[in-house]
Amino acid sequence: MSRKDSFPKRHPVWTVVLTLSAVVGALVAIGALGGGERSATEAVGSAPTTSPTRAPSTTTEADTATRPPTTTRPEAPPPAAIGSARRALAALAVKGRAPKTGYSREQFGHGWSTVNGCDTRDRMLRRDLTRRVFAAGDTCAVQRGQLNDPYTAAAITFVRGGGSDVEIDHVVALGDAWQKGAQPWSRARRVQFANDPLNLLSVDGSANRQKGDGDAATWLPRNKAFRCRYVARQVAVKRKYDAWVTRAEHDAIARVLASCPRQPLPRSGLQRVHIVPTHRAPERPAPEATPAPSGRGRVFANCDAVRAAGLAPLRRGTPEYDANRHLDRDGDGVACE
Repeated sequence: MSRKDSFPKRHPVWTVVLTLSAVVGALVAIGALGGGERSATEAVGSAPTTSPTRAPSTTTEADTATRPPTTTRPEAPPPAAIGSARRALAALAVKGRAPKTGYSREQFGHGWSTVNGCDTRDRMLRRDLTRRVFAAGDTCAVQRGQLNDPYTAAAITFVRGGGSDVEIDHVVALGDAWQKGAQPWSRARRVQFANDPLNLLSVDGSANRQKGDGDAATWLPRNKAFRCRYVARQVAVKRKYDAWVTRAEHDAIARVLASCPRQPLPRSGLQRVHIVPTHRAPERPAPEATPAPSGRGRVFANCDAVRAAGLAPLRRGTPEYDANRHLDRDGDGVACE
């Protein structure tokens, strides 16, 4: 036998290589025909995952780069839903009214607190009025300005000592707070409550007197566009001071908030409430005190006139208070505080 005839025509090693190549090629073809649902590597199940060659696929790297990840972080809720008034209302305790026994304005301090020579009333007027005019060298007491009243949507021209009737309202009235949690508070906490800007709004005096010390179950602003913000502020105050609501009050607030389910709580009381006025209140001439009969106090048209006379606040037991009981909006024995 010759040397050439001592070997087969094909070496066994090449036979194996060619056979495997044929199998792989067939599997690749099958994968392509099947829509690329499985790659050749997946079919064989033995190719290492770190192989530099990839089986054909219907998904390209460009598609993968533009496709969003399969797991994403949930979107944050809109800002109005965070700390919403409805959630805060649901967290408030619901109880009956406590007796009003022992209530007086003095339980919440003797009038407005003064800080750096500027009392709370002047600070609220400075916050709430637009077109403000101050006396020379005085940045505290507003002499003239415009109030866009949140309760009536009227544009009121304020003139210190003049005919305007602008008062500072406790959004949660002091008498209401006394019956819904304030009785065990310390005096310092009650004074803080009475002077907290979150609980104070400059408003039309007549609307303020109509409200008295009522809650949302007995009084709501005539300006319907402000009602959602009004009850949200009441909820924010009661949450801050851990006061409660009655069932009727809770339900009244819930009915208002049903029309504005995403109504947020006010974050603080330092910002002016933005109101678009619908009409202008008529300007009135500066009132003059009505001469009083002998032995009685003078009668004033409004609290600005009382302040202009240097008599505010009027306290029960004085002739001026007796002659001006109509200016004591909540009947607590202190008028024009």
